[in-house]
Amino acid sequence: MTQKLASFIVGLFGGAFGSLFGKYLVIFLISMIPILELRGGLIAASLLNLPMWQSFFICFLGNIIPIPFILWLINPIFRKMRNLKTLGKVVIWCEEKANSKKDKIENLKYIGLFLFVGIPFPGTGAWTGCLIAALLNMDKKKSLLAAILGVVAAGIIMLIFSYGILGKIF
Repeated sequence: MTQKLASFIVGLFGGAFGSLFGKYLVIFLISMIPILELRGGLIAASLLNLPMWQSFFICFLGNIIPIPFILWLINPIFRKMRNLKTLGKVVIWCEEKANSKKDKIENLKYIGLFLFVGIPFPGTGAWTGCLIAALLNMDKKKSLLAAILGVVAAGIIMLIFSYGILGKIF
């Protein structure tokens, strides 16, 4: 699914962002989007034939920018949104999604958060991991570190697959 979404976005914006800066902007923005995150950004970078390590750095930055906002601000934002009719439903949906996955983090705490963010499976990532950490009232600084390290781990795994490093080794 991530690859299809990334391919769609590259196709949608590929012509509009034909310059090198434009291509980097595309992968940066993709990396900030929930669900796609760094994983989608690196797939897009590979599709755009961008250099591997520069793409990793740009996608990493795009993926970690939302993390502090989620950890420190999501609970107060959710409290305010809950009182609004239509946005209250969004809050409930987000909380249900996070609660359905919280057992993966709750028992192992920060190592669980690192693994949840770092192993690129569908439904995992920094957005969901940090939402769960915030809802569980985990220490924000430790959660920030665990999430950032998880993004690095996910990035390394995705580099291996997105850029075909495995194919070059074998």
